[in-house]
Amino acid sequence: MKALKLASTIATPYAVVGLSKMDGKLKIESGSVTLNEKALLEILNNLGATGKSDEIVKVPFAKPQTIYFTGLGETQKKYEPEALRRAAGAASRALAGQAVATFALPATTLAEISAVAEGAALGAYAFNEFRSSTKSEFKEPLAQIIIATKSTTDASVKRALVRAEIIARHTRTVRDLINTPPSHLTPDSFCIRMKKIATPLGLKVEIMNEVTLKSQGYGGIIGVGQGSANPPRLLRVSYNPSKAKKRYALVGKGITFDTGGLALKPANGMEAMKSDMSGAAAVIAAVFAIAELKLPIAIDAWAPLAENMVSENATRPSDIISIYGGKTVEVLNPDAEGRLVLADALVRAQEVGAKAGGLDGIIDVATLTGAQVVALGTRTSAVMTNDLEFSGEFLTASQKAGEAFWPMPLPEELRASLDSPVADIANIGDRMGGMLVAGLFLKEFITPELPWLHLDIAGPSYNEAGPHGYTPVGGTGIALRSIVALVESASSQPARARK
Repeated sequence: MKALKLASTIATPYAVVGLSKMDGKLKIESGSVTLNEKALLEILNNLGATGKSDEIVKVPFAKPQTIYFTGLGETQKKYEPEALRRAAGAASRALAGQAVATFALPATTLAEISAVAEGAALGAYAFNEFRSSTKSEFKEPLAQIIIATKSTTDASVKRALVRAEIIARHTRTVRDLINTPPSHLTPDSFCIRMKKIATPLGLKVEIMNEVTLKSQGYGGIIGVGQGSANPPRLLRVSYNPSKAKKRYALVGKGITFDTGGLALKPANGMEAMKSDMSGAAAVIAAVFAIAELKLPIAIDAWAPLAENMVSENATRPSDIISIYGGKTVEVLNPDAEGRLVLADALVRAQEVGAKAGGLDGIIDVATLTGAQVVALGTRTSAVMTNDLEFSGEFLTASQKAGEAFWPMPLPEELRASLDSPVADIANIGDRMGGMLVAGLFLKEFITPELPWLHLDIAGPSYNEAGPHGYTPVGGTGIALRSIVALVESASSQPARARK
């Protein structure tokens, strides 16, 4: 996509304008742009327009040639940034195949203009890499986005457009990785692709192969990956700005395909398991965005990568493995594999962080449990923590970013269900509250005084329903924007005392 631009008027053939409704009356919301509202309202009423969210109504006009009215819902004096973000995204999706369009929405503040730019850029996405004879049947995303505003010379608005482009570009990286089939995305190829992006950004990349992982005791990653012909990897991408105010570690589950191992999943729906590396994609791409934004926060991102396959070498139910650092785990269910690779990486991330002077927080992101989907559905992710202050900071950031997260508890009474008669801990416990049990398992590998967040994104990471707002079918890119917003917030705060 070409860079987003600003303009004070509509000078393109296609324009995007907001539409809302209150007490049965439609209202055109065109921000700083003046239109012939009387004539347009008559047309819109005749077409049965409702102004509901995700509604797009195309109206042929003179100048501009066509107006895309995007639903804002109920008429408001001020619209929430997320409502503007979604409306812009829905319109951007509808404009696929067009070269350029001007977005004239009711956005006057920096937050509102930023939301429109970000939503429009996020909506301009398609995954056509593997189409050949049918590729011509599918339209390319909207190529250029112009935001109509009076603030065309405001430096902060210009910076907001640069930020929106960076966020959208790296969200596309996450989506592309998730949508890439496992025939083309293995632990090794994931690392190669990410290194090609990281190196020009000046980021340090470390890749541990299966020989090193085995010799150094990464039993979780090896145990999950040993059944596959595609060997596991541990990827580390580091961003170390001078005079960093804080230091965080990010860890993302990177199962490039999950058959369930010897606890084989049903065939129906298994194709979606190419998305089981969404957490790894999100944390690595978040570091790319943070580095491009030049935020003064040091980040180590870790992606434990493996393919959970069935073979004579696959981990068996009742096998005992040793996690990096020595803790032993009885693997009662080989399909509860994500927590095993995360445990290795969490321990290593804390070890490296301690050597660098200590961490201010550690966050893991994972498509960890089907129980998350049962509890919170497909659009709201879960947050579990050992530090309510850190969790509160993240939830504030996620709300600002427009991503839905909800706090969940880690009840101590469920911890006993993870006890093993033969090892330090078992990899599964009570089925009821399975999302919380998984969080308690991970907590066992966290230093108690270190602020920690566990983000279970199992449902929201991969959209199997219809597109909505700026969200396409397939990989969504969830968690990247919230992590970036958290780091931006930390950038404006003094360093807090580490516990």
